[in-house]
Amino acid sequence: MANEETRTKVTILTSAYRIKGYIDLLPGSRLTDFIVEAKSFVAVTEAEVWELHLGGRQVLAAPFIDVSRDHIQIVMPG
Repeated sequence: MANEETRTKVTILTSAYRIKGYIDLLPGSRLTDFIVEAKSFVAVTEAEVWELHLGGRQVLAAPFIDVSRDHIQIVMPG
C-alpha cells in the first residue's frame, strides 16, 4: 500500500469518463514518465469515476481500479 509520500492525486480523462483518485508516484518522479513507463493498466486508488459531460453523475467509487492506458486521453495532477 502506498504511503502519503508516494501518493499523488490525479485526474484522468478518457473519451467517456473523468476519473479522480491517487497513483503511487515516487517523490521527484514526473507524472509523464510514470504514464509512459506504465504497462497496460494504471492502478488508481480511492477512485471516483464520473460521466465526462457537463453535469455528469458519479457512476462508480472504489478503493482500487485499473485504468487501461490505451483509453487515457489526458492525465493531470490534482
